[in-house]
Amino acid sequence: MPRLADLAELVRAPAALSVPGDVVAGAAAAGTLGRRTPALAAASVLLYWAGMAANDWADRRLDAVERPERPIPSGRVAPGAALGLAAGLTAAGVALATAAGGRRAATVAVPLAAAVWGYDLAAKSTAAGPAVMAACRGLDVLLGATGGRALRAVPAAVTVAAHTWTVTALSRREVTGADAALPLRTLAGTALVAAGAVVRPRPDRAALPALLAGWYAARYGAAQARAVADPR
Repeated sequence: MPRLADLAELVRAPAALSVPGDVVAGAAAAGTLGRRTPALAAASVLLYWAGMAANDWADRRLDAVERPERPIPSGRVAPGAALGLAAGLTAAGVALATAAGGRRAATVAVPLAAAVWGYDLAAKSTAAGPAVMAACRGLDVLLGATGGRALRAVPAAVTVAAHTWTVTALSRREVTGADAALPLRTLAGTALVAAGAVVRPRPDRAALPALLAGWYAARYGAAQARAVADPR
């Protein structure tokens, strides 16, 4: 049996802190932020962990060459155990979302789970990879909106999806490097995300979104500018 610490490393347990904000954003935009939001956020975390385990199972041969210290290639977690964990976490995530939000939540949770597995098993190494990963995070936002006016959450979902596309497109080349055109494209996408985040707020509430969008553009944009200068 693998140790709990090894399973936590397999699913990137702390990284799941990046996920509940998607659900909260969707719920807030749709006007349904309330008692069921934490359960939907927890379901999102379970699906995120499932995706991480499935990712390492799918990449186990590549990781044996590029990242031999990871739990599967290092022998600390058996491939079958990782696959079983991914399947169990997926089922638990969909079940929790359905229990918390009913059929409307299930209609988003099931496609979200399918997109997670589709990315890990098929799309990741293709040109469609960034778009599929972006769809995962966009659906994650919509999961939080399923109890209210979901259409109101579409701008938030598109914003998160667009940011995710840039991150995924960049990370695919973290080992092999790229030419400067890639970080230039993602930098343009970052500028659009930052601009879009400050378009909708009322004038009397625009100061904080503008401040946060500026901080996002400066921090994330600076990292991409360095990649433009040295795309290796």
